[in-house]
Amino acid sequence: MTLRVGVVGGGQLARMMIAPAVELGIELSVLAEQEDMSARLATVAVGDYRDTETVLAFARGVDVVTFDHEHVPQPVLRALVDAGIAVHPGPDALQFAQDKLRMRARLEELGMPQPDWAAVTGVDDLQAFIDDHGGRAVVKTPRGGYDGHGVRVVATATEAADWFAALAEDAHGGALLVEELVEFRRELSQQVARRPSGEVRAYPVVETVQRDGVCAEVIAPAPHVSDRLAEAAAEVGVGIATGLGVTGMLAVELFETTDDRILVNELAMRPHNSGHWSQDGAITSQFEQHLRAVLDLPLGDAAARQRWSVMVNILGGPADGSLEDRFAAVLAAHPDAKVHTYGKTPRPGRKVGHVNVTGDDLDDVAYDAHAAAAFFAG
Repeated sequence: MTLRVGVVGGGQLARMMIAPAVELGIELSVLAEQEDMSARLATVAVGDYRDTETVLAFARGVDVVTFDHEHVPQPVLRALVDAGIAVHPGPDALQFAQDKLRMRARLEELGMPQPDWAAVTGVDDLQAFIDDHGGRAVVKTPRGGYDGHGVRVVATATEAADWFAALAEDAHGGALLVEELVEFRRELSQQVARRPSGEVRAYPVVETVQRDGVCAEVIAPAPHVSDRLAEAAAEVGVGIATGLGVTGMLAVELFETTDDRILVNELAMRPHNSGHWSQDGAITSQFEQHLRAVLDLPLGDAAARQRWSVMVNILGGPADGSLEDRFAAVLAAHPDAKVHTYGKTPRPGRKVGHVNVTGDDLDDVAYDAHAAAAFFAG
């Protein structure tokens, strides 16, 4: 009997689930927001993921519902559960990816390492926090931010006055999240897969390189990581996945501080940019693993296939708007590079694909990945 997985959201993450679904004999169906999105090969319906009846109608044709993003409203998620539809990750877990204030409070209850933080409802509260934390802080909108959006580094509370004004009219309330400005050496990401019956697999911790708030590069495993730090990162990832009841892939974005600690920055309950290296560098890619997990199938080995993997995002793409015209040149020049494109029209700053390279020498692997991605620039 064919297993049927429905993905809400038609972006590149849904697109990259298609190949492993075919290989596993899974019937993958996508509810896309618009026609001609990245996952159009598997799109069976187009509609608003915020509309309960639209999502319910889509879900009735599959065995389990999962997501390309975390923006499906809680009432829609609860309606799916009430209708007896399997939803992974479920609303009880997703609430912590959808609301950063809830996330911080729950992680505190679980004893997870994280920056000092507070919920602030006005400029006076925010200024007091800034004054108590060295004169600068990070302010975040609790809901909806991604890729640097909804995040500001501020020195005075008035720099967030417009956000307070907007949140005062929001149905979710008028609080912002403020965090200490962490002195960190680099950013890391720990991915974990968990299935409903409880099996958990942790991937190697990786280093992520951010540019203008967007992930530009990933090195797997993170270089110069001690066994102690790698074990601590895996323990944090597994502890959060278990403590929050996450089912599917979880990415825990981390700060490695200048005093050798790790602190939780953000959570993503889906396949994640920091795991794209696994398509070519891990025994089981994050996309296959996510499908296994949400179907409660035995999880695959998350170990690396080679000593090093480097993923470089293709950001923006060529000015002439055609990635495909560059394929022959890049594949001839870098035959070891694996190019993954998202079926998106290039525009400045947009993620339109990525390149993976694996091998034994990190310098060579990084050079080839950057050089291959550069063919798609300008």
